[in-house]
Amino acid sequence: MAQLLILTSAGDDDVLPALGLLSHKTRQIPAEPASLINAPTSDVIFIDARQDLASSKSLCKILHTTGVTVPLILVLTEGGLTAVSAEWGVDDVILEGAGPAEADARIRLAIGRQAQDKSGNNKIQASGVVIDEASYSAKVHGRPLDLTFKEFELLRFLAAHPSRVFTREQLLSEVWGYDYFGGTRTVDVHVRRLRAKLGDLESLIGTVRNVGYRFNVYDDDNERFPAPVAG
Repeated sequence: MAQLLILTSAGDDDVLPALGLLSHKTRQIPAEPASLINAPTSDVIFIDARQDLASSKSLCKILHTTGVTVPLILVLTEGGLTAVSAEWGVDDVILEGAGPAEADARIRLAIGRQAQDKSGNNKIQASGVVIDEASYSAKVHGRPLDLTFKEFELLRFLAAHPSRVFTREQLLSEVWGYDYFGGTRTVDVHVRRLRAKLGDLESLIGTVRNVGYRFNVYDDDNERFPAPVAG
């Protein structure tokens, strides 16, 4: 049974009726950026693009920007199929009138493809940083980083969700685990040590004031050295 999330602006409208005939757990929230901040965990996200294609395309881009990694499936009318392209960044499309067998198959395939992608690629590469999860090693432009286990886990987690902001509490939960009883100060200490080891690329770990930290992504060499951020 998969956890499904539907993003829609249609209120209580039944976006994809076939889902009601399946055993998957389904949640529905407004298709607005503000709703994504506390969005429930999901295995697949369905985006209701039946009525407003332009807004749906923008929402897909926002989802990628915030670091969402689960498969995205567009729900469309037949007329909307002509507007969708690879530029949208979605994993699949489904017509609103699709039957339960088709909907279930698309869900299984989307989750299966993602699992295969993860198992076949043990490296994370972003902004000059290469993280090899299999060997627990990391390099910056070919230079090995001498990291402790927690420093590696913190860098790996942030780099796996580029540009996404995490609170200190979230980082404690994800990197140190729910059974860790230390305070959030330990996150600040590890971020400071990690930045020191990154050297000239310390700005890759960005601070969002009064919120937490994120892994910054730069498109070219000219963007790698922005003004330092306090904190």
